[in-house]
Amino acid sequence: MAPVTGTAPDALPFALPAADVAAALACNPTRGLNAAEVAARRARHGRNQLRAQKPQSALLLLVHQFRSIIIWLLAMAAGLSFAFGDIPEGLAILVVILFNGAIGFFTELRAVRSMEALLRIAEVRTLVRRDGRVRRIDARALVPGDIVILDAGDIVTADLRLLQASNLQSDESILTGESLPVSKSIDPVAPEAGIPDRHNMVFKGTAITRGAGEAIVVATGMTTEIGQISALTETAEAEISPLERRLDRLGHRLVWLTLALAALMIAAGVLRGHALIDMIRTGTALAVAAVPEGLPIVATLCLARGMWRMAAHNALITRLSSVETLGATTLILTDKTGTLTENKMAAVRYLFEGAEVRPAKNAAAPADDRFDLALRIGVLCNNAETGNPATGDSASGEPMEVALLHAAQAAAMTRAKLERDFPQVAEHAFDPEHKMMASVNRAADGDRGGFIYAIKGAPEAVIEACDTHLLPDGPAPLDGPARQEWAARQSAAAREGLRLLALAIKHSEIPDENPYQGLTLVGLVCFLDPLRADVPDAIRASLAAGVRVAMITGDHADTAATIARDAGLTLGDLTVIEGDDLRDFDPDTADFALRDRVLAADVFARVAPETKLTLVRLFQQAGHVVAMTGDGVNDAPALKKSDIGIAMGKRGTQVAREAADVVLKDDAFGTLIEAMWQGRVIFDNIRKFVVYLMSCNVSEVLVVGIAVGAGLPAPLLPLQILFLNLVTDVFPAFALGLGKGDRAIMSRPPRDPKEPIAGRPEWALIGVLSLLITGATLSGFALALYWLRLETGQAITVAFVTLALAQLWNVFNVRGDSGRQLVNDVTGNPYIWAALALCAGLLALALWLPSLSALLDLPDPGLPGLGLAAALSLVPLIAGQILLLFNLTPEHDREQGTQPSGRASLRGRDVERG
Repeated sequence: MAPVTGTAPDALPFALPAADVAAALACNPTRGLNAAEVAARRARHGRNQLRAQKPQSALLLLVHQFRSIIIWLLAMAAGLSFAFGDIPEGLAILVVILFNGAIGFFTELRAVRSMEALLRIAEVRTLVRRDGRVRRIDARALVPGDIVILDAGDIVTADLRLLQASNLQSDESILTGESLPVSKSIDPVAPEAGIPDRHNMVFKGTAITRGAGEAIVVATGMTTEIGQISALTETAEAEISPLERRLDRLGHRLVWLTLALAALMIAAGVLRGHALIDMIRTGTALAVAAVPEGLPIVATLCLARGMWRMAAHNALITRLSSVETLGATTLILTDKTGTLTENKMAAVRYLFEGAEVRPAKNAAAPADDRFDLALRIGVLCNNAETGNPATGDSASGEPMEVALLHAAQAAAMTRAKLERDFPQVAEHAFDPEHKMMASVNRAADGDRGGFIYAIKGAPEAVIEACDTHLLPDGPAPLDGPARQEWAARQSAAAREGLRLLALAIKHSEIPDENPYQGLTLVGLVCFLDPLRADVPDAIRASLAAGVRVAMITGDHADTAATIARDAGLTLGDLTVIEGDDLRDFDPDTADFALRDRVLAADVFARVAPETKLTLVRLFQQAGHVVAMTGDGVNDAPALKKSDIGIAMGKRGTQVAREAADVVLKDDAFGTLIEAMWQGRVIFDNIRKFVVYLMSCNVSEVLVVGIAVGAGLPAPLLPLQILFLNLVTDVFPAFALGLGKGDRAIMSRPPRDPKEPIAGRPEWALIGVLSLLITGATLSGFALALYWLRLETGQAITVAFVTLALAQLWNVFNVRGDSGRQLVNDVTGNPYIWAALALCAGLLALALWLPSLSALLDLPDPGLPGLGLAAALSLVPLIAGQILLLFNLTPEHDREQGTQPSGRASLRGRDVERG
């Protein structure tokens, strides 16, 4: 935070007395600023708003679709086709490029506009004193020196130094991760105090939960604490997704392969005496054959459908490649408050003398009158409101008071009935000096005494005011040993990260005696921001999938450790590291022992936003694909830096949503696991259709190359190759991309982040399948020429049909090895059968629709030629199934080999340090 204007450079507003801050800002708190002062300060400081991210323009989204090197290669092939006068081929390739760009553009545009709609928030107004009058203004009009009037329920709209505070508390969870409201005062604090310890400040974006006060604006817009975190988010560089890196590597390999084949073919043809221009045209045909034109289309469609599937499951994705990144995740760094927990307090345990009640674990209220009495005290001594979900009214008031009301409601105890039975006659508001609150109520018929005093407060204060404590059979003296026992129970609960209130009662004949004397201790109530119901199952699913989960929070270590244990964050002993231990931590200079200790930690507590950013960088350097979840402003920089940033849609702040790649609309951690499963399925499907497409395309290259090299006529023409690539290849490949996947995929560890889409096992399979298809096609071509004695044009048709049918049947050769021969993930995919039927129909049109057969130059080979083609097309299918029968598949080869370096483990990743 910047120093206050007019003070010494080291004079921070929270370190100065309130009067000195007002003097430094040249403001009289009783009158506020006048109009001229407001105008001058606005001109100097600007409007009180964060620097909004510019909406993504449609043009930039469109340009993004054409960055792939495969698209550039296709564009080069189109240019050569036009240069040689092959207009149909050039136009066909352009259609491919534009179709692929349109799919990606409209899918991402819809997602981006959905996100922008999610970020629109209503105007916030603030109560200020100006010119001696109190008025409500647009919060964006605040300037330093303005006097702001605060009350329970207000959203704080600038960074404020408190001038007055009456029982004031604020919820700072979005800024610090602290799950409980923070009590405020006006006393100065030390200059080195961190944000959680600046008890005389309230910060932009936080909420007042209790009390009232007045404060002076000391920072607005980007100079506020939230603004500085927002600026840190802007400096955090977004990571390129793993899929984009893999497709880029595959594209570069294809470029060099294509250029090498074309150059080799041109050189070989010229050496054999063919004209250079003819060889360049043949080289272009080879380039067209080598490039899988359908790959960008199918990959985009597959990712787009994954995007739509995830949106249907409440996960809004902003970038197509982020869909697959979820499946590559090896580590989830998760915020606690609002992500793993409900971000609201709950009464989880009631402690009585010799007994303990856990409401969540008791289906019915236990047979202990003290529990009933404790619930009654919690309702009577309470100023909160639970709201009404049916009408959209949310709960209001101090979170622990709201939790007491919810506990009573769960036991069928209503406030309305209690207020009728025990009408309130007086209230003693919470007193910071006594640390207690009391309600005086008229006793119901049958109770002894005329009035009941219901008291709640800090355990040490309430126990000190008690003379007796309540046993099952009535009050007993609260002597020294009893006090020591209660103190021990209080300490034990605090070590578990629980927050406590003590409940006490007394009876009196009069309503106006000292409420804090002669009390009977009823018991202690333990509070915790409860774990979300879906989190333990989701964590178990994540660990089963080999994905570590580590917690990063600004909350206290004990509280974080309790939540981590309840969530089942680790299978072994819990390791907790506090933010103070990481204050000067630098991944680039830290020694190996400290790095290993940090990498093995399960919980990081009291962590500042810049430390979260450092931790994300550390885990990425260690070889992890990092998913970061969060909902607060303090999470935003790390969300942007991570490989996949995931924000909460309901409770998430605007800054967090803007920084994220994924927004969980239902805030459910389980939705993230569902999205991870979809991501893994999508990658497996992409790998299958890459193997399918590449085996088809390599076979086309080999067919043309071997035939020309052997001095035979070219068995395929460029436009015929393009027809195969765009029609008969694309639809089966797309059908493979639509496979619904197997849940068993979540029982496998994450793949190595360095593992390419097509590794050695895939290229080996591509080579085998392409050789089988090539052999069948060239055999058909040769037999048509020399056995059936067909004309060259008819023999080309036989080769074309053989190749087309062999490629269609080839789809059954790319199933996973977990399936059976006849019933597996391919044969059970209805889209496969639809694609085969469609392609068979299109192939029939190419043969027998006169205009299309003339365009493709496919004369009728007669029934013998078609019969020969159909028979030979089955050879690659039969041979491929034999290979599968002996488990000669990429999955089997990969599982039989050693685990590659960098595989995820529950404690860390085994990576080489270079």
